[in-house]
Amino acid sequence: MLELGRGALSKMSIQLGAPAQYSFRLNDELVPVNPLIGKTLRLEYLGAINCTHCGRKTNKSFSQGYCYPCFKKLPQCDVCIMSPEKCHHDFGTCRDPQWGMDFCMTDHVVYLANSSGIKVGITRATQLPTRWLDQGASQALPIMRVATRQQSGMVEDLLRSQVADRTNWRALLKSDAEPIDLIEMREQIFDACADGLRDLQQRYGLQAIQPVADAEVLEIRYPVEAYPTKVVSLDLEKTPVVEGTLKGIKGQYLILDTGVINIRKFTAYQVAASTAA
Repeated sequence: MLELGRGALSKMSIQLGAPAQYSFRLNDELVPVNPLIGKTLRLEYLGAINCTHCGRKTNKSFSQGYCYPCFKKLPQCDVCIMSPEKCHHDFGTCRDPQWGMDFCMTDHVVYLANSSGIKVGITRATQLPTRWLDQGASQALPIMRVATRQQSGMVEDLLRSQVADRTNWRALLKSDAEPIDLIEMREQIFDACADGLRDLQQRYGLQAIQPVADAEVLEIRYPVEAYPTKVVSLDLEKTPVVEGTLKGIKGQYLILDTGVINIRKFTAYQVAASTAA
């Protein structure tokens, strides 16, 4: 086997392309993954996990890459990251008020995406289209621009009455999603949620919560030669060596002929990546 690199794993770098272009991040090195499709790929867990924040060795990764002390004290691990409507910055209890200002008190986008079906989601405006690529969306459309993360969470919570906010990862990895008319869906959702959206605008101001009316649907293709008929999840904790022919890449998943592995799940794991010489 030819070693491609080793070091602390993190989510793959993805660039828009026809198809999307992937690279492993191993420490500070980028290793292109697209050229490995059709070849044998081997990932070996080297038995160590180092916190992505402090570097401390940890037996378990919390919140995708942190040791337990960092998980308990860092603002990026707080409950409001998963539930933005629970933001407590205004109460003076943010774990790091300046981080909150930089990360949360900035423009966010509410969007519709089609990965395993239509879903609603939120992200910082600066994270597009990265967020959609990470999720394996084949179509995406920004529908609202919102002044803060908390307010975007409130909008998302309202829209969840009409559309799901989660991806079926098994369906994502079994086939390409059937195309959806996202613009028509946007209008249907806006009509159904008009009263709630009006209430939020009255509460926070028209400038804080604005519909995006002129956006176009982004179509995304992924480098997949073949989807599995049965999705088998691979886990470096249970099987320290994962090996197989790489059939494709979608979202943060590698699709091998032996199963699928979510690379992001193993952030901070020390790994060696190799391919057939």
